[in-house]
Amino acid sequence: MGELVDLGDVTLYVRELGRRRAEPSVVVLHGGPDVGHGYLVPGFEPLARDHHVVMFDFRGCGRSSRGLPVDELQPEYVVRDTSRLIERLGLGEVDLVGFSTGGRAAMQFVDVHPDQVRRLVLASTSAYPLKDAAPYLADWPEYQRRRRIEDEANGVLRNSTVFVWDLDRAPEYLQLLSPDLGDWSEEHTKEWITRDPEQILRDFARPILILHGEKDMGFPVQLAHRLHQAVPSQLQVIPNTAHMCHFEQPETWSNHLRTFLAG
Repeated sequence: MGELVDLGDVTLYVRELGRRRAEPSVVVLHGGPDVGHGYLVPGFEPLARDHHVVMFDFRGCGRSSRGLPVDELQPEYVVRDTSRLIERLGLGEVDLVGFSTGGRAAMQFVDVHPDQVRRLVLASTSAYPLKDAAPYLADWPEYQRRRRIEDEANGVLRNSTVFVWDLDRAPEYLQLLSPDLGDWSEEHTKEWITRDPEQILRDFARPILILHGEKDMGFPVQLAHRLHQAVPSQLQVIPNTAHMCHFEQPETWSNHLRTFLAG
């Protein structure tokens, strides 16, 4: 399972998959931030066969420190906690994977701590405001149908019908989620990225992989293509998967990571 790592002002719940190797460890920033990292495990278990993977719950999420003041549940603290955790575990330079909202945290991280990251993976995420996704979703009948299902369920389905393309697997995905939500408040959370993200990634000037599901209904794939055209990067789109493409096709997803990290 995992262990609690004391960083002084907070304690983070950390899970390590695989054994440490000569290659950089893979550090993972989860999404939400209303859940812990557990829903990402299926995508990283295959990678851990030949990589060391470090996953953790953000402060205010999962089994990390809870009940913190609102002003301490902010993106800059996630960036700081990640940097301190890398140092605390003695990982040195790492490969950083940011998933969904964690991808936005990862972009901010490489702006503040570029020397700690060798390669960057932006998975199921976007560098652009949520409003930029709206036109693609508004003209997508299947998204509108699934959103009606979600609305009629009054939150019980927790976006599973839009996050998972194969609806038969939506219940399986729901079982991966923590039953309790994180302490974060969207209303009080500051912007995750404080500078132009395209410029951040150009300035980072190290290898970047954009990894996306073809049917992503959280951040439509058009936004992934837009970022790929704007910054030097590799783009891999996994067919017939949605936002949780790591869950729907874990071997394909992890193989894309493996190939990129070996490059």
